[in-house]
Amino acid sequence: GEYRSCFKGAGVEFEDIRQYQYGDDVRAMDWNVTARTGQPYVRIFNEERELTVYFLIDVSTSMMFGSAHSSKRDVSAQLCTLLAYAAHHHHDRVGAILFSDIVEEYLGPGKSKKHMRHLISRILACKPQSQGTDLARAMAFFQQVRQRRSVVFLFSDFPEADYWDALRETGRKHDLICVKICDPREKILPQGALVCLQDSESNDRITLDCYSSAHREWIRSMAHDREIRLRTFCRETGADFLVISTQEDYLHQLISFLRWRQQKNSGTGRPM
Repeated sequence: GEYRSCFKGAGVEFEDIRQYQYGDDVRAMDWNVTARTGQPYVRIFNEERELTVYFLIDVSTSMMFGSAHSSKRDVSAQLCTLLAYAAHHHHDRVGAILFSDIVEEYLGPGKSKKHMRHLISRILACKPQSQGTDLARAMAFFQQVRQRRSVVFLFSDFPEADYWDALRETGRKHDLICVKICDPREKILPQGALVCLQDSESNDRITLDCYSSAHREWIRSMAHDREIRLRTFCRETGADFLVISTQEDYLHQLISFLRWRQQKNSGTGRPM
């Protein structure tokens, strides 16, 4: 139920004018009519309620990681399924871009039941051709295929890379929600062991002495700092930021976020 009130339409259309009332937005003033009549008038608009929602989904090798029952990619696919059906219920159009360090698959927007079934099946079945991650390339491709303002969910584990300019540009033109999918084991290593870590995309390896609390704290601190940098950047650029853990109830996390968005749009929400 929170879905519709969380997102604004793609634009507005002029409906009427009326005399200014206390509390009206001065940006809606019709200065020509005001000058002609000598009384302040404002323009009234109707918001276009149909949305176009895009999922930009990281399907790189690192998203296959999961230390428990679900991988990061599993969780992102399940979230997309929930959001796609919510959008369909409200007659919104949904499209998707599946990417690694290349664009793996583009699914243009649609809103029929057949389209939704096809979109979800492709999200679940996609077998990426490449291993790496290039968020900047994915966002650049999205800007090419979609100029009009849309709601954009970007699902990724957001590895360290130079995607800040692309994130800023996408957030400026669209309603961008960055959804970081994480696994707790990426932050908290087991105690009392030697752990060999391998980068699933580059295959680089490093061995850590997890008998050392300093080494464990170093890993935790790096992951925490990276998340704070991304959260801060999103806030500065007008994008929203949501962290979803593979080992927590993702439905509860999503509903909490949508309720927060609802409050934010009404002017009562606090920063997440």
